[in-house]
Amino acid sequence: MPFVVPEPYCWDVSFMTFYDQIDEEHRSLFQGLFNCSKHRTNDLQLKALYDLMQIHFTNEQAIMKNANYSELSQHCQIHDEFLGKLSKVHTPISDADIDYCKK
Repeated sequence: MPFVVPEPYCWDVSFMTFYDQIDEEHRSLFQGLFNCSKHRTNDLQLKALYDLMQIHFTNEQAIMKNANYSELSQHCQIHDEFLGKLSKVHTPISDADIDYCKK
């Protein structure tokens, strides 16, 4: 799903899903990535982002499963690929890694 990536990179209402929990988690993910982009050598910021992503994906997949989302399997695969890539990111975080996470 291609989206327009805002600059500065921050959450706005165009990302609203109308699931309050997911919207709040998305706000946290935007902030986590923003923090990583500003503190590229901070291992704790990177770990916090990974942990936020992992929790969010678990929650989002549960909501999708409960809603009988027809493309759940494909969406889970996207999540798994993203976490696999993010798990290989190390500090200092590169521009390419920040850009990947934004999309």
